[in-house]
Amino acid sequence: MSWNFNAVRYALRSLRYAKLEKGVAMSFLRSKTKVVLLGMVLLFCGVLVYACAEAPQQRTLGGGVAAGKRLPGKNCLDCHKKFADKYMGMKNVHPNVKQGKCEDCHLRHGIIPKLILKKEGNEICYPCHSKEKIGLNKPNVHTVLKRGKCTSCHNPHASQGSHLLKAEGNEACFQCHKKENYEKKVVHKVGLKGCTTCHASHSSDHKNLLLKAETPLCLTCHDSGKQPFKKAHGNYPVNQALCSGCHNPHSSSQVKLLKSSVHRPVASSECEACHKPPSDPKPFGTTEAGSKLCYNCHDASKLKAAGNVEHGPFKEGECVTCHTAHTSEYSRLLAKRGNLLCFDCHKEKSEKVAVNHTPVASEKGCLSCHPPHAAKYKNLLNTKDAALCFSCHTKTREAPKSKVPHAPFVEGECNACHNPHGSNMKNIVKGRMDRICYTCHSDAEGKFLKTYTHKPVVDANCDACHQSHGSDQKKLVRLAGSKMCVQCHGDLMKAETSGPNHNPFTEGECLTCHDTHGSNIKGMIVNKQGPLCFSCHPDVEKGVQGGKSKHQPVLAGECTNCHSPHKTKLKGLLLATSPDLCLNCHKDLKTKMGKEKAHQPAARDCLRCHRPHVSPQAALMNQPIQNLCGECHDSKSTTFGKAHIYIDAAVMNCRNCHDPHASKDPKFFKSVLHAPFAGRSCEDCHIVSK
Repeated sequence: MSWNFNAVRYALRSLRYAKLEKGVAMSFLRSKTKVVLLGMVLLFCGVLVYACAEAPQQRTLGGGVAAGKRLPGKNCLDCHKKFADKYMGMKNVHPNVKQGKCEDCHLRHGIIPKLILKKEGNEICYPCHSKEKIGLNKPNVHTVLKRGKCTSCHNPHASQGSHLLKAEGNEACFQCHKKENYEKKVVHKVGLKGCTTCHASHSSDHKNLLLKAETPLCLTCHDSGKQPFKKAHGNYPVNQALCSGCHNPHSSSQVKLLKSSVHRPVASSECEACHKPPSDPKPFGTTEAGSKLCYNCHDASKLKAAGNVEHGPFKEGECVTCHTAHTSEYSRLLAKRGNLLCFDCHKEKSEKVAVNHTPVASEKGCLSCHPPHAAKYKNLLNTKDAALCFSCHTKTREAPKSKVPHAPFVEGECNACHNPHGSNMKNIVKGRMDRICYTCHSDAEGKFLKTYTHKPVVDANCDACHQSHGSDQKKLVRLAGSKMCVQCHGDLMKAETSGPNHNPFTEGECLTCHDTHGSNIKGMIVNKQGPLCFSCHPDVEKGVQGGKSKHQPVLAGECTNCHSPHKTKLKGLLLATSPDLCLNCHKDLKTKMGKEKAHQPAARDCLRCHRPHVSPQAALMNQPIQNLCGECHDSKSTTFGKAHIYIDAAVMNCRNCHDPHASKDPKFFKSVLHAPFAGRSCEDCHIVSK
């Protein structure tokens, strides 16, 4: 299908006309019209291009497109030249790569380079290499294959090695398996021929990916019927046992590939020291049962080392619970390495934790604190309780010398708070610190968990304020008085140099007002604001009891609506100056004063007329209203008398007619006026006399 160039030309012309279009008066409407027209034209062009476009072409490494195609795509190697230089000359090239079938595995990426595979992991290999063919249905599958990473061993494009391996022979295996374990002093001769002599690459019906069961596999090379073989094994029918019970199948530092730690009778070929003769119907049977056999050579009293608390297996005479009878890759013929051996029985100790106890994670591991056979102290410990801990924690030993030592610490009960093996909490404490503390301080949980709780209590961070072992301060606090509070509230605790400071705050008496753990009152204060403040300011409380009018925040005990409890730059610890402070609550009045003419005393300072707490007058006024207004307005003047039809000021209430804060009227009359009064016709109702 060819391009319709006339249609494209028409679309471009339409776009040009859209830009030149006139007739819309407002610029906003003009811009909006252009955007709409432009969108319509672009949509039309898109549909046109889609209709004229060629069908997608298969991209190849080197081949062109079929004859008759007008828009051929580039082949992959036109861009991926480095890829071609690197892989195409290698000894073994993946068939798909060789045949240029990149899109069997990859999705084309266009101009922007990006690796996009059609499937994830090994799934991309299975369409050609079926799971059954590579043995994924067998009971033992190579770990790397099971995890979906064929590319750990194979290069997906090309390789100099066989089977597209990244490395040849044993070197391919050494990518994961430590090479030094296979190149010790004595190397199994089969190992020189390659791992695949004994192991399958992908999967097997036998453990360790062996080609056969262990003993039959060994006997394919080692003839058990020959005299040297029989002599080496004391004529015992070892072809009925597992060879790996004594030998390392890969390499060893011992002769005859014996494992690193060898039982002395095995090393000297004295099998009959423990076993019945090879001619016995049960040649592998031992001459004595359990530990009785071991004690023929090993002195039980020396193993106990004067300990009367015996390890369970040792007490039961089950030596082979921990030791192997012949050889081992671990010292002292241990069946497993270090702590892993202990974890076989003590599974709960094997759980991974965020904070490991250093000795547990050390080379000695469990043996740092526990002897293997017997101990003098409970829990198979080397030393008694706290003394064992102090052998490492020497600085902590000094804590009992504090004036106020923690009781569990004095009694040597470290385990009351700490898990000796490890924990998910800092300092290997047994759990959340508050839960640990509440086990002894059971009454504290109810006292501390209030509506407003101190953050360290909420975070279970008791040691933010308290020393866990001992302190020179009461209640085990780290520092005395406000010094403790400064640790977190440093900025707040700095005194204000350019204004007043609350006396308890200045003197560091935080607990005069606050509870250290929690309170049901905002601010974690020890009592409601009113009674708390009145305890130091009794004059205010007395005024509240006898006053005629009372400021609502004072009556409600909300002193901090106006005052800072700690410090401020303003006199009287006020949070702001008047009238801003007052208008923060009296918002309607603020709006009125903003829109209308404000009475100057009200605009300057509310305290010019009002008292802040209580007053014997109405509306918290400083004095009777006639006296208050008379300070500015001379009631004896002719002007005043004429304006008020000569009524005696002493019998008037100015607020009956005037708004004391703001008004639209120049004389501050209220907004709703009696018609004759609004027309200044007082004579209509009143007898006016001079």
